[in-house]
Amino acid sequence: MFLLKPDGIFQWGYTSITEEGEASGNTMMDFGILRLEAGKTYECSLPKERAFLLLSGNVIFFFNEEKREAKRNSLFDEGPTCLHVPQKTPVKIEAVSDSEIAIVRTTNDKTFPSRLYTPYDVEDEYRGQGTMQETSTRIVRTIFDINNAPDAKLVLGEVVNFPGKWSSYPPHHHPQPEIYHYRFLPEQGFGFAMLGDEVFKVRNGYTVKILNDLSHPQVSAPGYAMYYIWAIRHLDDNPYITPVFEPEHTWVMNKNAPIWTKRGE
Repeated sequence: MFLLKPDGIFQWGYTSITEEGEASGNTMMDFGILRLEAGKTYECSLPKERAFLLLSGNVIFFFNEEKREAKRNSLFDEGPTCLHVPQKTPVKIEAVSDSEIAIVRTTNDKTFPSRLYTPYDVEDEYRGQGTMQETSTRIVRTIFDINNAPDAKLVLGEVVNFPGKWSSYPPHHHPQPEIYHYRFLPEQGFGFAMLGDEVFKVRNGYTVKILNDLSHPQVSAPGYAMYYIWAIRHLDDNPYITPVFEPEHTWVMNKNAPIWTKRGE
């Protein structure tokens, strides 16, 4: 299945959504949601590269003899805090308040410096701005990629999709597998995810697996802001650098491209 729906709200503890090596739709990544009640802790030291992206709450990260506190109240208005560590690095997370964290993991034998990315490290990039009457303007936050984490096998970022607008646009594709995980404001909101010629309705907490080099533009319904995590797994012989845009749609990137209006306007 490409579309993964949660069974109600995510429970306390770790909820696995997709796993590396699964028989159907293998993204080469583990992805899941960790919910911790205030005062609870989570510890791990897996032989995998891992990223811990704070979605909400107040936590303390313990890693490599460091102790770093992080808070997040809004996915839409605040930038990300994300701990990124290589394989076998012990990590402990202590919840100061009820908290939620997205966890991405993959096999990677390489080592690299552990790093806690903060909102000060991640730029809000307004892609699509100034084109097509702002119908695809969105905020893209690239947390780490091949430029600032060259030995990682993961690429991780966020998109804030304004109500009624498009993102991942113009339509593009890449051979590397990708995961999108969605949240909406208000929570009853919805949007649509295209995978090639198929269209899926997405809601709060849904996850989409993007495989087989399929094109994957997205759109949110009017009135509802859409947020999604995007996680890409580099292929061992083909790292992700840039997507391939569908050539018949690249004209929309031209700021002077003509746009149809009603006759007489």
